[in-house]
Amino acid sequence: MSTLPVSEGPRSPEGMPFVAPCRTLEMTAPLRWLRLGWTDLIGAPRLSLTYGAVLMTLSMVIAALTWRFGTIALYIGLATGFVFVGPVLAVGLYSISRQLGKGKQPVMGYCLREGWHHIRELLVLGVVLLVVMLVWARAAATVHVFFPMESAPGLEQWLPFLGIGSAVGAVFAVIVFSATAFSLPMIMDRRVDSVTAVVTSVNAVLHNKKPMILWAGLIGLSVALGFATALLGFALLLPLIGHATWHAYRETIDASDWPQNEEG
Repeated sequence: MSTLPVSEGPRSPEGMPFVAPCRTLEMTAPLRWLRLGWTDLIGAPRLSLTYGAVLMTLSMVIAALTWRFGTIALYIGLATGFVFVGPVLAVGLYSISRQLGKGKQPVMGYCLREGWHHIRELLVLGVVLLVVMLVWARAAATVHVFFPMESAPGLEQWLPFLGIGSAVGAVFAVIVFSATAFSLPMIMDRRVDSVTAVVTSVNAVLHNKKPMILWAGLIGLSVALGFATALLGFALLLPLIGHATWHAYRETIDASDWPQNEEG
């Protein structure tokens, strides 16, 4: 891998750049991230699977509420789970990998303190992503309005509905993936604001389109496997993706211009 040539560009009043440079990735990089993520999971199985169990339970609660109460429960579940709980738990997984990388034995208290220490930037990012996801849900409902289905729709009705719905969903999925691919671990690792972290993440994705498409596909496959196992697979798959995401960030982003966050 080699560091991309990045111009100095504009800087903040504090003298910090607005985006961190990224490295050029080879196509097989995502497979290496998964291997490294699996090594971290094996290195701290109890702690990793505890986080996985909590994330799995959160997914089940949101799914059950949505099934029982409809769309409003989905919105409430996303607001409480995705914004307030999800980012902190994700940072906990990155913290486990960070501690292992420093040759330490991961400790739950340390992970929770790191999550709480970055709660402000995590909440800002979480709220922004929640707004995007709610607009996504509204866009999906709008597509349904323009393509009303009969009680027994035929193929000629399904094709345009699925085609346009998939296109709209793909746009929002790309936005969310690009914004979060590297931003959360960067917030945990460095003293950086959420806007800089998101811009850095989007820039890195745009400069490494092919490997990042593979990485998105692997994440999508993990989610599909999780649903195929009635969400039980999330207890293992989500920690694996979390650990791998930390290694993806460390391998892709050069954040050396920003000071490291203080140790636990």
